[in-house]
Amino acid sequence: MIFYIECFLFSFLISFLFVPIIRYFSIKFGHYDRPNEIKTHKGIIPLSGGIAVFLSFSLTLILFRFFTSFPSGTLRELRYILIGSFIILIIGFIDDLFKPEGIKAEIKFLIEIFLSLFMITRGFSINFIKPDYIGYILTVLWIVGVTNAFNIIDIMDGLSSSQVFISSLSFFIIIMPSESIYVNFLSTALAGSILGFIPYNMSARYKIFLGDSGSLFCGFVLSVISLGGGYSDNNPLGVYAPLLILSIPIYDTLYVSYMRIKRGLSPFKGTKDHFALRLELMGYSRKKIVLITSIFTSIMSLLSFLVINTNIYYGVLIYIISFVLFVFISKKLSVVKVN
Repeated sequence: MIFYIECFLFSFLISFLFVPIIRYFSIKFGHYDRPNEIKTHKGIIPLSGGIAVFLSFSLTLILFRFFTSFPSGTLRELRYILIGSFIILIIGFIDDLFKPEGIKAEIKFLIEIFLSLFMITRGFSINFIKPDYIGYILTVLWIVGVTNAFNIIDIMDGLSSSQVFISSLSFFIIIMPSESIYVNFLSTALAGSILGFIPYNMSARYKIFLGDSGSLFCGFVLSVISLGGGYSDNNPLGVYAPLLILSIPIYDTLYVSYMRIKRGLSPFKGTKDHFALRLELMGYSRKKIVLITSIFTSIMSLLSFLVINTNIYYGVLIYIISFVLFVFISKKLSVVKVN
């Protein structure tokens, strides 16, 4: 346990030190995010926060791996995760660099699909569904979906990053008893790295954004983390616990896509259909929205813990209640008119 605390604190410190350095270079090279019809922030904001988070995360993994005793297989797992993380970071960085056009959605998804297939060949996949090819298809959908979900939800200060922080800690707490070392290691390193970024993202004077590079990177790592846990030791329904932990970004992705299609628009077209923007139109401040979603995710993570550690009947009840809750929320949000 002490090791993971040290990992968390180290990644937090490195990130906290790296973010202003990356922010300086982002300003120096004119790498900014500019307001548009969806992003309504004031002025131009440096857009390379995700690079600092990635550097902190990677440095933590490398240093702690080589200066501690790990099972031999852990090095292999971490190596592939770092390779995948770097590739997704570069995709996001290029997308940021050429905004507003960025990389075409079709090309980005194609690269992410190939990356998902690479991770499957390295042993990261959904393995509780047979035949195997069905599990592989679902793994691709999961990795691509979760990766982009954290990008989609990154529409206001602290929203995506707070979800990353809470989700990382939740996976650590839930998976820690199973002694999945690489998962625990990744969770604490990511939690510390994103926590070092959040104060700057929430600051008025030193503000910096994650950018697509950061949100895609965080989503990718969390999608891989979720594949590594032993959730069903007590309850076979525990395998679906990651859906509860990651429910907010997954929900926003599905809700936004549904509302856009309902309006006759492409699900890839930027609109203000996000649940957070609808809450803002209802009169909630952005800080309150981030607080509400953080509390909600914490509760859903607690429910995921209960699902894993209870019997199948209570597990079914928890999933039904969660589903009904999201349907109820959707009905309340859908009466809000957006442009």
